[in-house]
Amino acid sequence: MRLRLVLAAMLFATPAAALDLGATAPKAGAKMKGVDGREVSIAEIAGKQGTLVVFTCNHCPWAKAWEQRIATLGNTYAARGVGVIAINANDPKEHADDGYDGMVERSKALGLKFPYVVDNGSTVARAFGAERTPEAFLFDAQGKLVYHGTIDDNAEHADQVKEAYLANALAAVAAGKPVEVKETKALGCSIKYYES
Repeated sequence: MRLRLVLAAMLFATPAAALDLGATAPKAGAKMKGVDGREVSIAEIAGKQGTLVVFTCNHCPWAKAWEQRIATLGNTYAARGVGVIAINANDPKEHADDGYDGMVERSKALGLKFPYVVDNGSTVARAFGAERTPEAFLFDAQGKLVYHGTIDDNAEHADQVKEAYLANALAAVAAGKPVEVKETKALGCSIKYYES
């Protein structure tokens, strides 16, 4: 009996398989608290040109390495009709830096002009099948997933990037054109899911 309970808990805590290309955003109506204290959902920030959802956090070295690029891309494309939201699904009990106060500080330091929100319970991340920080999901104007994966091919050195996957996908979506590279492997720390 105890083993079955443990197995059931493990299954519940495991994210769903990552979204398929062409899928719509799951849990789009789920309200999440932003760093400005307001509750917001993916549906509410959806843009006319498309919507970018990035799962990230404060403590992960990979997230830190890409955070300025994510901020720049998010701010740029939020002004071009793409809805942008950054989601922290990590349980701050695992890393105190991922707590709400740290998110507020990080948002100010980066000058984010789009919502940075808490996925309390990791329910949205699980529904997306998100596993890494950072991990990007880009939806087109029709709300269909057209890009999923990493930010670019060089976390360490922004000036040595050869393949700007997310930037290229955003440019295509903003122009109403097809995305060429639709999927890449998300690189980063594992999401520290809240225990169920």
